[in-house]
Order: sequence, then C-alpha cells, then structure tokens
Amino acid sequence: MGVIDKVKNMVLGTRARETFGVKPLGSSVTEALVARCANIYAGRPDWATDQDKDSPIRTVNFAASVCAETARLATLAIGIKVGGSARADWIQAQVDKVYAQIRTWTECGCAYGTVLLKPNGQDIDLVTPDRFIITDTDGSRITGAVFMTRTYDQEGARYYTRLEQHRFLPDGRYEVRNRCFVGSSERDRGVPIVIDATPWAGLLDEVHIEGLDRPLFGVLRMPGANNLDPGSPLGLPVFAGALEELKDLDVAYSRNAAEIFDSQRISLLDDRLTEMTGTKTTGPRRVKLPRFVKQVFGTAPTEYYEEINPALNTEERMKGINALLSQIGFKCGFSNGYFVFNERSGMVTATQVEADDRRTIQTIADVRSQLQEALDGAIYALNAFADLYGYAPAG
Repeated sequence: MGVIDKVKNMVLGTRARETFGVKPLGSSVTEALVARCANIYAGRPDWATDQDKDSPIRTVNFAASVCAETARLATLAIGIKVGGSARADWIQAQVDKVYAQIRTWTECGCAYGTVLLKPNGQDIDLVTPDRFIITDTDGSRITGAVFMTRTYDQEGARYYTRLEQHRFLPDGRYEVRNRCFVGSSERDRGVPIVIDATPWAGLLDEVHIEGLDRPLFGVLRMPGANNLDPGSPLGLPVFAGALEELKDLDVAYSRNAAEIFDSQRISLLDDRLTEMTGTKTTGPRRVKLPRFVKQVFGTAPTEYYEEINPALNTEERMKGINALLSQIGFKCGFSNGYFVFNERSGMVTATQVEADDRRTIQTIADVRSQLQEALDGAIYALNAFADLYGYAPAG
C-alpha cells in the first residue's frame, strides 16, 4: 500500500464504467487533496526540494507522526469480543486474524480520510481510495462501490484484475458481481477472463442476498466535515487542514539543519606557518592540517591566524518550530502544546492539564467511534458471508 496511483484510478474508473455501467461519485477536488495528502504521508510532499543543493527543503514527515499518534491513542486498550454461538465463534476467529492490524488500519484511515474494511472470505481486506470508487450513497452513507483487486502470477507472467461491484437493487436485494481481466503488465487494462481461470476461482460471478440493511463492508471515515465537498461521503485526512503549517515546519527544520551543518569551526592559517625544514629535503614541507583549518596565502610582514566560530540561532529557531508544532497539533484536533520537541509547556496544575487535554480526548473519542462503526460493518459483512458460503451455522 502506498501513494495513490492516478493511473490505477483512471483504469478503475474506466473499467467500472465499461463493465458495470456506473459512474464514480465524488468531487475531483476532494480526490486531488486526498492524493496530495497520500504523497505527504508517504514522505514525498510537493514542497520538498532535495535536488536544490544551495537551499534544500527536506521533510521530517510529521504528517505520518500525527496519523501514528492518533491511531495509537484511538486503539489503546481496545478489544473485540463476539460470543454466544458457533457462528459467533467463527466470527471471533476471523476478527482474531486481523486484530493486530487494527492500529495500522486506523493510521491509514487518518492518512487517507476514508478506507473500507471488506471481508474476502478468508479474512478482512483494508481497501484504500486507489482501489475503490463510490457508486451509490444514502445521504452521507456509502451503499455501493466497485473494488479493484490485482495480483501477479509470476509463473505465467500475467497480471490479474478483479472488479467487484456491491450495490442495492431497486427491489431491496443486495447484489455482488465479480468480473475479471488478465493482462501482460501492471498498466495493461487486460482482456476479460472467467473467474474460475484466475486466482479467485471458487468465488461466484454474481450473487443476490435478501434481508440486508447495510453494505457488506465497513467504512472508516475520519470525523469532521469535508469542507471541500460537504455532500461527499468521503472524509479528509486528519492533517488536511494543516498543510501550510507542515510545509513551514519542513522549511524551519531544513534551515535549522543547514545552519548546524554550516556551523563548523574554521581556522584561517597563514601558509607560512605550516612550513617546516627537514634535513633530507631540498625545500620546505607542508604540515598535514585538520579538516577545519583552511590555509590563506600570507603576504603581510607577520603571519596570519584567525578562529571563526559561527553562532547558532538554535534556541530561537526551536521556539518557532515548537510554535508550528503546536499549531499543527491544534488543527489536527490535539490540545495546544501536545506536540513539542523539547518540552510540554502550559501545563501547570492537574486541573489545567485536564482542561488542556480535553480537546485531544474528544478527538480520539470521535475517531474511536468511527472505528467502532467500521468494525461493526465488517462484522456484519462476515456474518452475511457465513450465510452465503456456509462457513458457519446460523446463530
């Protein structure tokens, strides 16, 4: 899983339209922002200029730190228990397979704004925005989507693609349709192939399920409004509102790092002071000098020597960096001063600590509620799959 691939998105959108006659829902503005944030999360922000030798801007990838900390707090000491029947025991076994990944899933949800949790018959897949398109909604709830799964057959040197459509039909039935393609390269759109001749042999081409009131996948959407497209069911990455501050942080860090790099002590030394006369030489020899000593050509009557010790502005720069960190944290839903490099400031008494942490606590509670809703959806889907494929008795 990595940066959102625009080519794959185009392939998915085109194939979904040609295969199922559906059109993706959503705003291109939101999709562009999510793609940009995905690159930032991956450590490749558009403002990085490593190739600029004179004044490079490198990234500390603080966006990933924000996502990781949000996920850590949201999944701290959580547990999932399903019990009461043989069906519940089977569902619990499926949950146990992926329990260790829940924190990673939450971090990805923070980074992409919206991810889907979809059972595949054996465990649960995390589906990022480059591998699904939304086709139907019920208000702000996603009710229909097309998923893309790709795999490579090394022995046959072929790429297999499966499109899986989920939707509610007008008569209330839930429909799942699978269509497969095979190509010679990852960018190849491929040609149609029957599912039994692919790695997904055994899955049904088309099924209809009655009695469902929610789709067969869970939606992990970050809390908060999508201010770019208020009607969109897609959420925004948790750091989407702090992109300018994240850029400023990278600039401040890079300038501070460059100043430290350039702060090496330099000694300017008259070249006449490095000469020595040896009995076995025909002329003066040069003394081997430390790397911080630079020779200058001496022309004055007296030899020249000077020490240069550049002064660092690290303390002042750190104040600016911590101010940026505090602003980033606030925009990402954390209490003021939660993120600092050297200290946690502004916490004087226990009452003040509780008051200042309230914003962080509320943000994490909101994320955890969204996570619970997504897991409920995934477990609901597991239960439906158990009925469809006979994985466990009803109960």
